[in-house]
Amino acid sequence: MATLHVLRVFCSVEREWGNPLGVFLDGSEIAEDRRQEVAAELGFSETVFVDDQARGELRIFTPMVELPFAGHPLVGTAWLLISENKSCPELNPPAGKVTVRSDDDGTFIAAPAEWAPKFDSVQLAGPNEVRELDGPPTDADEVYAWAWIDEAAGTIRSRSFAPGFGIPEDEATGGCGPWPVRSAGSPDHGSSGSRLGPDRAAARRRQGRGRRPRRF
Repeated sequence: MATLHVLRVFCSVEREWGNPLGVFLDGSEIAEDRRQEVAAELGFSETVFVDDQARGELRIFTPMVELPFAGHPLVGTAWLLISENKSCPELNPPAGKVTVRSDDDGTFIAAPAEWAPKFDSVQLAGPNEVRELDGPPTDADEVYAWAWIDEAAGTIRSRSFAPGFGIPEDEATGGCGPWPVRSAGSPDHGSSGSRLGPDRAAARRRQGRGRRPRRF
């Protein structure tokens, strides 16, 4: 019987916000032909099924489709594996090898930027315009809307809409992040990370108020 771990990735330093993520470290206990159904039932933007913890082999599902690569699910899974096993040098989703680094600042992954989902990248005039959006700024199924906060410092305000994947909006993104960086001429290699460590306790406390960890 597989156990579901619920995390929040890219949360604030106050342990608020962030993207909910479901992770089955014993994902091989769930038949492959059931995984899409389970991900749809859970309703998280992504659910991860780890097939081999030692090798970091895993698969990622949205409520509607399987993804070969996605940023925040890999960051969260890396952190969880390090927490449980004390080590996670790499992950191996269908896209290929993803390197992992963890230190006092958080847990980070690195992978080729071309693996990022092919979203429409829409640059807006400023962060206020991004914040005021009430939905995708175009009719595309996958849209990454962003604006510079401080171009010299490389900071942006962004929002990700992916109705084509069954994800109305992600609060923060990892895989989509390299697109504006690439358009500005930076190297074609993206990294993603999160101060996720303290948040696991917060996620479990939230579960305790409403429900117990689920088994499948």
